[in-house]
Amino acid sequence: MSHWLLKSEPDVFSFDHLKARPRKTEPWNGVRNYQVRNMMRDQMAVGDLGFFYHSSCSVPGIAGLVKIVKEAYPDHTQFDLSSEYFDAGSKREEPRWLMVDVKWEADFKTFVTLDMLRAEPELADMLILRRGNRLSITSVEERHWHRICEMGGL
Repeated sequence: MSHWLLKSEPDVFSFDHLKARPRKTEPWNGVRNYQVRNMMRDQMAVGDLGFFYHSSCSVPGIAGLVKIVKEAYPDHTQFDLSSEYFDAGSKREEPRWLMVDVKWEADFKTFVTLDMLRAEPELADMLILRRGNRLSITSVEERHWHRICEMGGL
């Protein structure tokens, strides 16, 4: 099993939005980065766990856990003219963009803020803390996973 960190802006789609969805499940759509698309296609698997990270907000951080419940498949928003994620260059017979389905798994007892992550020496080399990293999904090493779960109260 692999571990991931998935970023979302809470004013667009938050952890609470996910919990309110039917079956607490939602497609993780709108990814428009080839590196992230390739990770979803080649590395993510049903059963993998991820951190749900609130980004681009006043207090960024990790709210809880999600589980990957459907492997990568074509992101329908790339074909929707009314979607902000529409891609005129993508063809239905050769879709450019993919998505996975995620399901709420658990709340953290303590919201783990970005400042808390930065203050933890054991996490110093974590991908999300590296300068210039703007990927919406990153892999998380096992040792980092366990430490952050402890910080979150799980």
